[in-house]
Amino acid sequence: MHWMEKLQTIEPLEDAVFDAGLVAAMEQRADYALPRSVRFSTPTFKEYQSEELQGCGKNSFPAFSITAGGCALNCDHCQKKILEPMIPATSPEMLEQKVRDLILLQNLQGFLLSGGSNRRNEIRYERFLPVVEKLKNEFPHLKIAIHTALLDETLAKSMESAGVDTAMMDVIGAQETINQVYNLDRPVEDFEATLAALTSTSMEVSPHIVVGLHYGEILGEANALDICARYDINALVLVVIMPFYAKPGTFRTPSTQDVGRIFLEARTRLADKKVLLGCARPPGMHKRVTDAYAVMAGLDGIAFPADGAVSVAQAIGRPFEQEHACCSIKLGQTGDNAVKVACAA
Repeated sequence: MHWMEKLQTIEPLEDAVFDAGLVAAMEQRADYALPRSVRFSTPTFKEYQSEELQGCGKNSFPAFSITAGGCALNCDHCQKKILEPMIPATSPEMLEQKVRDLILLQNLQGFLLSGGSNRRNEIRYERFLPVVEKLKNEFPHLKIAIHTALLDETLAKSMESAGVDTAMMDVIGAQETINQVYNLDRPVEDFEATLAALTSTSMEVSPHIVVGLHYGEILGEANALDICARYDINALVLVVIMPFYAKPGTFRTPSTQDVGRIFLEARTRLADKKVLLGCARPPGMHKRVTDAYAVMAGLDGIAFPADGAVSVAQAIGRPFEQEHACCSIKLGQTGDNAVKVACAA
C-alpha cells in the first residue's frame, strides 16, 4: 500500500487534503525518513493534550523572558505575543529564585531563556549569565537553552562559559524580510555572522527558519537553508508563520504544499543534520497536514504534534519517542541509555 493510501486510513486525517505528487516524492525518498526515529516533543511551557499523546502536568521545562512582554522591534509577524506565555524574569535575582522554586517544587529539568529584542535585534543577557553559571554549577543536571537574537563572538563565548547547553537564533535569508517584517536595518550577513559565532563554541546550536516569514510568501527560505548548511549546527528548527499573531490582513497562511516542499528540501540539503518542526505553526487541519508532511519528509522531531502524527509514523514504519522538553534540546541520550523527563503526579 502506497503512503497516499495509508493516509486515507487515518481517522484524524479523513478530511485532510494532501498533494499526491508531494506525498509520492516523499515516499520515493523514504530512505531519508524510515531509518530515523521521530521525537514528539511536548515541552511544559504550555498545556498539551491530543488523542495520541499526553502532556505533562509538571513544569519541568519552562520558558523565561528577561523582558517580560517587552520588545522594541515589535516585528509584524509576532507583535510581541510570543512572549506572553513565558514566565517573567526581569532581574537575575528573579530568575534565580524562580528556577530554585521550580527545582524544589516541580522537578525542574531545564529551562529556556528568552526575551524581547532591542532595536538592533539584540537581547542583553550579560547580567543574567552569572546566575546561569551559578545555577548550572549547583545543579549540573539542568539543561539550559537560550534564544540568542543577534550577537558577536564575545557574547557567544560568555554564554558558553556560563554553561548554556543549546543556543537558538532565527536565520533570515531575504533582506526584504529583515527590513519590512522585522523593522530592522541590518543585513543578511549579520545573521550568518551570528551563526558563525555560535558554532565557534561548544554549545549545541539550533538555528530556526520561519517558513512564510515574508507575509506568508516563500522568500529567502532557500538562502536560509544554504546558510545553515554551511555550519556545524546540531539541529535546524523549522516553524511556520501564524498570521493570527499579526495585524489582520497583513499575512496570508502558507499552503501546506509549500511548507511540505520546504521540509523535503531541508531534509535533502541537511541530510546529515537533525531537522525539527518547532512549536509555531497554524492550527487546525493545516497543522494536521503539516505534521503529516513532517513525518513523511523525515524530520527528526515535532513539537506538540497534531492528532494523526503518531498514526502517520506508525503507518509508514517510522519509530518514535516522546519527551517533555523543548524540541531543540535533548534530555539524555538516545537508544538504550535514553533518559526521559519524568512526569510524576
